[in-house]
Amino acid sequence: MARPSTPLLSRNLIRDGALALIDAEGLESFSMRRLATSLGVTAPSLYSHYATREQVLDDVVNLVIADVDTSAFDAGWRQGLLTWARSYRAALSAHPGVAPLVASGAQHREHFLTMADAVHGGLVAAGWPPRRATEIAGAVKFLVIGAACTPFAAGFSDDATIYRDHYPHLNQAHRLRAEAARIDHDAFEVGITSLVRGLEPGPPRH
Repeated sequence: MARPSTPLLSRNLIRDGALALIDAEGLESFSMRRLATSLGVTAPSLYSHYATREQVLDDVVNLVIADVDTSAFDAGWRQGLLTWARSYRAALSAHPGVAPLVASGAQHREHFLTMADAVHGGLVAAGWPPRRATEIAGAVKFLVIGAACTPFAAGFSDDATIYRDHYPHLNQAHRLRAEAARIDHDAFEVGITSLVRGLEPGPPRH
């Protein structure tokens, strides 16, 4: 049997193609027309699987969030938060173009809601009041999204002359870019471990 001249579309193929396109070109360049071209089909053919561009992006978020680990709350709320935060950052670091979509919230994204439910449930089961559990989860999300959307070290120039004459306290800033991945990782670790430590000695029981 002859192979079809165009690829057989499915929701998974479209979703995976959208993620690959965002990874390669950034979210700002994403469009259904551009996605169709990358898949070798016409734009109208995509709409037989997804009614809107937003539905495609929701599935992209679900795909990325599926890699986030919320299973460690059985080992205690501190370990649960650390494992969640680290895997959350790792998922977004692998797909930084998706971070602004994740920052927009859960909406109707099934995997995002499942993640939020697991985190909230893990904290409440450990004794945190529901309101405080919500605040803790929000604080972790702020830290993760900030790390994903605003990398620190790479934002400095490697030209030492920029800093030498006018910014004496930044006389080593030109070295940051070369070690950006390590510095950003270590900065995130400072943030998340300080946050979790600051919640000690444990949840209030009243």
